[in-house]
Amino acid sequence: MLGEARRMKILEWLQEEGTARVRTLAEAFGVSEVTVRQDLEKLETEGHIVREHGGAFLKSVTQQVQAMALHHMIHMDAKRRIGRAAAAMVADGETVILDSGSTVTEVATHLVDREGLTIITNALNIALVLGGLQTFEVHMPGGHFKAPTLSLSGERSADYFHGLFAQKLFLATAAVSIEAGLTFPSLSDISVKRAMISSASEVILVADSSKIGRRSFSSLGGIELVHVLVTDEGIRDEDRAAFEDAGVKVVIAS
Repeated sequence: MLGEARRMKILEWLQEEGTARVRTLAEAFGVSEVTVRQDLEKLETEGHIVREHGGAFLKSVTQQVQAMALHHMIHMDAKRRIGRAAAAMVADGETVILDSGSTVTEVATHLVDREGLTIITNALNIALVLGGLQTFEVHMPGGHFKAPTLSLSGERSADYFHGLFAQKLFLATAAVSIEAGLTFPSLSDISVKRAMISSASEVILVADSSKIGRRSFSSLGGIELVHVLVTDEGIRDEDRAAFEDAGVKVVIAS
């Protein structure tokens, strides 16, 4: 991987995780620690991150947590439409798993008029949105706090889902394609998302069209993990046809 492309992947990693160690990045990208330090120095010069001994952290992370703000807030008009369309698939009384992220948060905000939902989520902001509703039960795993996504992650979080059952999972992704499947900027959420998928009868992927046809760093698995894709009208006709040929129902949010 060329230097500029690698630096963008490292930045995506930090935007997902908040922090990273030099050693971890070197092992993940198959380069020396010296090379990673040079990459981090460049990213710091550009104003994206702050280096610290042995690693780096996202420059905006403290302010984001204090404001309970998510990092990935682009394409919000499409995400709101997707959230409304996805929430319409939920019936009163169901048990639903909600992944973390800005698009799934939009699903959550459109569930407030339902009755008797049981919500399982690793997202602190979603728990705050839905936890005060009188007829809702909201459950959360433990785990490691990830500041940019306001979520709990890691093996302890994944273990929480073992033995649980839900009718639906609303899953987020960084990128999705027929060839690469579901991919993410880093490794820490993979086990959690796999555990969520194992606990749900129906997996509904919510992803705006800018994520389609792309690939990120680490793979969750193939598109066969997904039953429904809810996206916006920006999806290309050939991509929609490819997903439908693969057995995925495609819902266009308008």
